[in-house]
Amino acid sequence: MKVEFRKTPSGEVAIIPRAEYERLMVLSNEAEEDIGTARLVAKAKRDKGVRLPLSVVQQLANGENPIRVLRQFRGMTQADLATAEGVQITQNYLSDLETGKRKGPIALHRKLAKALDVPLDCLDPIAVTDQEAEPERFARRKSVIAGMKRLRGQR
Repeated sequence: MKVEFRKTPSGEVAIIPRAEYERLMVLSNEAEEDIGTARLVAKAKRDKGVRLPLSVVQQLANGENPIRVLRQFRGMTQADLATAEGVQITQNYLSDLETGKRKGPIALHRKLAKALDVPLDCLDPIAVTDQEAEPERFARRKSVIAGMKRLRGQR
């Protein structure tokens, strides 16, 4: 590299070719970005927040099913997640959750979130109350309870 030094009233300066100056500027900017990235990573580790790759965040932002996206990100099959500790559902049920055929109760979403190692908020948009998740079952339960109340009233 050709460097020319000159004395000026404000001190000695170095004169370098423009191409070398531009190369050094690129390296300087990359170093600043690396420092910024290192700070963000260190902060995220300290805060113990969920760290997801941009591609996963984009999939979630685009409205893709969070259970499927996060399961795939964790490298799990449907069978792995369905039989994970605390979850214990059928693979077909999980498939229905992932395709939107079923919504699933909030209690199940808590278990799935734990198995996927994410906060419930990551799954919350599709979680519903138990009654909303299984309206037929709750209608039957309501009918049975009404029948029991009638029987008590007759005695």
